[in-house]
Amino acid sequence: LLAAGSTGLSALSVGELKRLLSERGVDFRDCLEKADLVERLESSTASGKPSSAAPTALTESETRTVNTFTRVSPSVAYITTSSAAPTPFALRALEAPQGAGSGFIWDNKGHVVTNYHVIASSSAGRVPTRVKVKCYGMTQAYDATVVGTEPDKDVAVLRINSQALPPPIAVGTSHDLQVGQTVLAIGNPFGLDYTLTTGVVSALGREVDGAGGRKIKGCVQTDAAINPGNSGGPLLDSRGKLIGINTAILSPGASSGRAGNVGIGFAIPVDTVRRVVNQIIRYGKVVRPTLGVNVAEDRTLRSIEAQLGKPLSGVLVVEVIPRSPAAVAGLQALKFRGDGGYILGDLITHV
Repeated sequence: LLAAGSTGLSALSVGELKRLLSERGVDFRDCLEKADLVERLESSTASGKPSSAAPTALTESETRTVNTFTRVSPSVAYITTSSAAPTPFALRALEAPQGAGSGFIWDNKGHVVTNYHVIASSSAGRVPTRVKVKCYGMTQAYDATVVGTEPDKDVAVLRINSQALPPPIAVGTSHDLQVGQTVLAIGNPFGLDYTLTTGVVSALGREVDGAGGRKIKGCVQTDAAINPGNSGGPLLDSRGKLIGINTAILSPGASSGRAGNVGIGFAIPVDTVRRVVNQIIRYGKVVRPTLGVNVAEDRTLRSIEAQLGKPLSGVLVVEVIPRSPAAVAGLQALKFRGDGGYILGDLITHV
């Protein structure tokens, strides 16, 4: 094509001329007209200038990031919620927008994982009357049902019925993360859907306040830009595997409603996410271990110690719940005799 002369080159579009110049490593920043591009390309051909690496060529790292985003982004969801808002002049309640955030496809059964605070009312912690989920490439948003929530871990599981679900995101691990490794965050900050930001793992083992009031331990700190709307979206490693759920940012303006990224974001570690999500899917809630006993208050214990004339080290069992793990294990509770005395029950010294 280049040997065809100026006539052949003139038939090319401006974009094609620029591409050829870029591939040959020829600087054309000062070219104003198409004729300038043709002349520059002809002169570079005549001079036999060897081609160099194209300035616009992607590096190996960039190519990996582009491929990861292309592969994973269809599985990232844009989540919107609304609730019925009664009005004095309407015959029925109107739907009022409540919130928005991100999520992602968890499995092939239509389960979508997000943050609890994305779907719950910030004022009263109520689950909204309607949740809609839309993934990249979907022609419509789907109504989702809430399978279950765990406010203490800021996790919620939704479910949608669609015959054309994108593939679930591959799940990685978080126990072996290292400070400095590359991470990617995909979400919908400020409603700007399917936004990619990159950064590194800044620190590990952080504690973040959960939506239920308890601390979420072991969180991943990252400098990948996370803004309002990113909540519930995936934090990925460089291979595109899930390593956390973006959940919170440290922002000086958060108290005044002007929250924004300052380079300190937090994600719930995927090892925690996996445990919580699997329990919600199986049981509809997180099942916590229980012992099944009630123990004596300190005042009661001190009174018994005074009567015995010696200290009791541990907690005294005063009631064993029937059919509980403690009952199955044979723990005995404090029993009172008819003469006003009592028979000591088991004393728990270690758990």
